[in-house]
Amino acid sequence: MRLNAFFPTNDIGDDPAKIRDWAQAAEDLGYAMIEVPDHVLGTAARDGWTPFYDESHDFHETFTTLAFLAGCTRSIGLSSGVLVLPQRQTALVAKQAAEVDLLSGGRLRLGIGGGWNHVEYEALDMDWSTRGARQAEQVEVMRRLWTEDLVTVDGRFHRMRAVNVRPRPVQRPIPVWFGGTSDAVLKRAARIGDGWMPIIPPDEKAEARLAELDGLLKENGRDRVSFGLEAWIAAKEDQPERWAAAAAGWRRLGADMAMLFPAWRIPSADGQIAALRMFREALAD
Repeated sequence: MRLNAFFPTNDIGDDPAKIRDWAQAAEDLGYAMIEVPDHVLGTAARDGWTPFYDESHDFHETFTTLAFLAGCTRSIGLSSGVLVLPQRQTALVAKQAAEVDLLSGGRLRLGIGGGWNHVEYEALDMDWSTRGARQAEQVEVMRRLWTEDLVTVDGRFHRMRAVNVRPRPVQRPIPVWFGGTSDAVLKRAARIGDGWMPIIPPDEKAEARLAELDGLLKENGRDRVSFGLEAWIAAKEDQPERWAAAAAGWRRLGADMAMLFPAWRIPSADGQIAALRMFREALAD
């Protein structure tokens, strides 16, 4: 099982040299992939609603950061983790993803989700209520834009006539993995995804969920051999035995990858690099 690194967007700061050093440390330590989270706008609490993050949190822009990381590294994989796809224009995402994949030499994975922040959708002038159906159509449209010479679409959410994306990505198509744990996400991932990224513990419920996934894949004429599974593990401070136990549990359940992300604030790039080392040492095979 490969280990991935969570880009510490809230704590890494704004010094490009520190961001470069962190990415190169992740690569040198043998991490398989760097995953960059996504939010476009900070949001303040309102009308009884409190966001999971607020206007004081930093979020480096996902595709710009991925392109920067592509130039700082040589071989480590790069992923959005996860991009809130339905609040974006589909053709623009296809273009941005194709460019990052090209500049990185084919190292991009597009991790996507539907999001939880209706305020952000509203500010970006996108419909919150149709995000799931829109996401499914977006994936199909992007794959066509990455692989076909000219694309014409007459769908529920998209109208395109004889358009394309150039330059082309190296990967045709770019892998698309789904984040989230709802029934709708699981069904969508099994139908059109290349992998699934759940944030759940490796317990009996996870085992039952994976059995459900296997059934859904079979219904769609697919199987786990060609479908990826990445576990997201929130690592609390100074609990390496729990990190290792969670990773071992997911390894038993057949996860291809695990991503540990610090569930505590580490407000320095040097501290973030130290956390990468801790995780690597605790989970060494």
